Amino acid sequence: MDFLDPKIEQYALEFCEPESDLLKELNRQTHLNIMQPRMLSGHLQGRILSSYSKAIKPNSILEIGTYTGYSALCLAEGLTSNGILHTIDLNMEIASFTQNFINKSENNLKIKCHIGNALEIIPKINLKWDLVFIDADKENYSNYFDLVIEQVKKGGWIIADNVLWSGKVLEPSYKNDLETQSLKNFNKKVKSDSRVSNLLLPVRDGMMIMVKK
Repeated sequence: MDFLDPKIEQYALEFCEPESDLLKELNRQTHLNIMQPRMLSGHLQGRILSSYSKAIKPNSILEIGTYTGYSALCLAEGLTSNGILHTIDLNMEIASFTQNFINKSENNLKIKCHIGNALEIIPKINLKWDLVFIDADKENYSNYFDLVIEQVKKGGWIIADNVLWSGKVLEPSYKNDLETQSLKNFNKKVKSDSRVSNLLLPVRDGMMIMVKK
């Protein structure tokens, strides 16, 4: 399933800031060498994340779900001069691939990669967050939200990716489809939580934008 009409997406990209050479190469190498390259944020979403980060000017970013590092590199573009981005992923098999591209970035010293269970790692990072990006296992989206919400600063942002789940959130849920049901529950949870204002942005596979009140 295409997230957007390819012609519309191509037109939009023609009028977006171009990918850096590093991001372009990461995009290419991910599609050539890594399983499920559809998980990559890509050019359009990457520029959205970069723009949000540059507008917020975060001192601290938490990313849950690194994959090959494309979104981390985009988010890091808006960090303050002494800012830090912590990114967490379970997949050890692509860690060296990811780290190799992060090392080539001008923001490499600002990006700290963690390998392991985010639910266990996050409580060990003693920071208040300006920006949190959730793009990991869908069954735990609500758990990640609960874990970070009190550590997000007032006015801080939480962004959750894939909340439309290729349109499956519009369909009846089946008992064995835990991902879809979990995302439906997450979307309802966010909508009813008085601690945040929210916007579900139908970009790519759906981005839930939350701002801490």
